[in-house]
Parts: sequence; C-alpha cells; structure tokens
Amino acid sequence: MGKHLLEVIDLKTYFTTPRSVVKAVDGVSFHVDAKETLGIVGESGCGKTVTSLSILRLLPRPAGNIVGGKILFDGMDIVKMSDRQLQAIRGGQISMILQDPMASLNPVFNIGNQIGEAISTHLKILKHGLNAKVIEMLRKVKIPSPETRVRDYPHQMSGGMKQRVVGAISISCQPHLLIADEPTTSLDVTIQAQYLQLLKDLQNELAMGVIFITHDFGIVASICDRVAVMYAGKVVETAPVRDIFYRPAHPYTIALLKAVPKLEEETDRLVSIIGHPPRLDEISEGCSFLPRCTKAGDECRHREPPEVQLTQDHFARCWKVQGKL
Repeated sequence: MGKHLLEVIDLKTYFTTPRSVVKAVDGVSFHVDAKETLGIVGESGCGKTVTSLSILRLLPRPAGNIVGGKILFDGMDIVKMSDRQLQAIRGGQISMILQDPMASLNPVFNIGNQIGEAISTHLKILKHGLNAKVIEMLRKVKIPSPETRVRDYPHQMSGGMKQRVVGAISISCQPHLLIADEPTTSLDVTIQAQYLQLLKDLQNELAMGVIFITHDFGIVASICDRVAVMYAGKVVETAPVRDIFYRPAHPYTIALLKAVPKLEEETDRLVSIIGHPPRLDEISEGCSFLPRCTKAGDECRHREPPEVQLTQDHFARCWKVQGKL
C-alpha cells in the first residue's frame, strides 16, 4: 500500500489548567485514505472534537497544546509546520465543518462574502469570476435560487440551508480532506438524509477523504467505510464498518451498540451503559473503561491494555480480546 492521505500517530493533546493537566487526546492513532470515510464515534467528552481541532492546529491557546505524536498529511507533519504553511493547508487542502453552523457564519456578512473569502484566499479568483464561483458552490450544495441567495445574510436562512452554506464554504477550494464534526446535529431527518447524500456525492466528485464525527450509528452504517471508537481520549477499537456492527470486540463498542434501540424489537426499558466516563484529569492506571466494564479482570486494574490485532484491519485495546487473534 502507498502512503495514506492522513496518518495520525500517537497524538497527545493536553490542556493545562491551574489545578491539573487534562489529557483530552492521549495516544490516538488512525489513518484516512483518499475517497475513504472514517467515522469517529464515542460519548461526549471522549476527545473526538479535540482530535479534529488538533489536525488543523486550531486548539484554544495557551491552555491547549499538542505535546506528542505526528499528524502526517500527504507526507508532511502538520505538528511541525509554520503558521505560514498552515495557512495554505487550512481551508485549502483540509476543510472542517463545525457542529453549529451559526458558529461558522458571521451574521454581519452576506453568504456570498463568506464563501468568496475562502475562494479568493486559496484559489486567487477575483471579481466577476469570484461571484460566478460562489454561485456555482451554492448550486452544488442544492441551495435554491443561488443567484438571489448569494446576497442573503445567515438570519434569512433556515438551519438546514445554513448547514449547506457551511458545506459550500468547506468544499469551495476542493480540499483533499474534509473533517465533518457532527454536521447533521441541527437538521431534521429528511434534510439530514439529503445532506449526507450530498456529502457522499461531493466526495465522489472531488475524491476527498472524509473524517465524519458523530453519535449516530445509523449515519455510520450508511456512509462510513471504517470506524474508530473513542473513549477517554483514546481509540479503543478500529475496524471496517461491517465488523463494528457484526463483530464488535471491545466491551465499550458492544455496550454502545446495545444502547441503540432496534425498531424490530419490543422492549420495556432502553439499555444504558452503567456509570459515567472518567474525568480526563483523574484517570488512574489500568483500563479507563474498567469502572463500567462487566468483563474486567485483575490485569485490567493495573495495566493499560495494549492494542491487539484481530484481523488485518481490525484492532482493539482490551485484555479480554487477545484470545480472538
């Protein structure tokens, strides 16, 4: 195999507070190839968003810092890049869709100005050519009457349309990698299905690699090729999407899937995972999932589990899966 489009190796991102050090991302490794969609799932606070912000080095400073590891994009280490080099990468070669479209759109500028800013910065298209390109991007994300909407402000659009505009900004410079951080959170079910299909169509057209962060296993099943399951700042299982659903190995992955209601089954009570995720500044030795695990043994209490290879592309961090090799 050739080199990956993006390869994250033992990434560690910590937040320093006056009282403690929060290990938000603690030794995360994964890769994404061109035209591939990697889903990252896990409970809130497990480090999904911090991982994505680390890839673009958009961490809040001075508290947040990458303290170890590599982020190799097309062979170049983003961790070691200068600010000038990063400016060419952000928005141009790697784009990101944030959870809340209103956090990405400036209310005092119209839609045309906000899409055009990225295009003029990275593609150097100006004046009449710029306006035509903006309208083309709006049409690409299925915004009706783009010639008119280009002059609208964010408050004049619905939540679904604003999310599409954010998508237009992110793909306007034809990036090689798109990071989508729960982009369907504010969308209803019908618009969500259309939006996911739109992202898939754009991925096929532009040959993008996609990192899709979500809580929704239905979305994972429909658009992802591989899945990385995160817990307490670590990736605890990585596998092709089919293996995650039919042959999950880590107890946390199994528990997450059991917590998803099944329409074909009648139940009096929904399944939940006992306990709560640990505080990331108070993780003790051993397995971080130990307090919530129903299969824990003595080795789980004293030593952090190693990564075990179950098949060629299925990995899990758990002492109890070693026998499945």
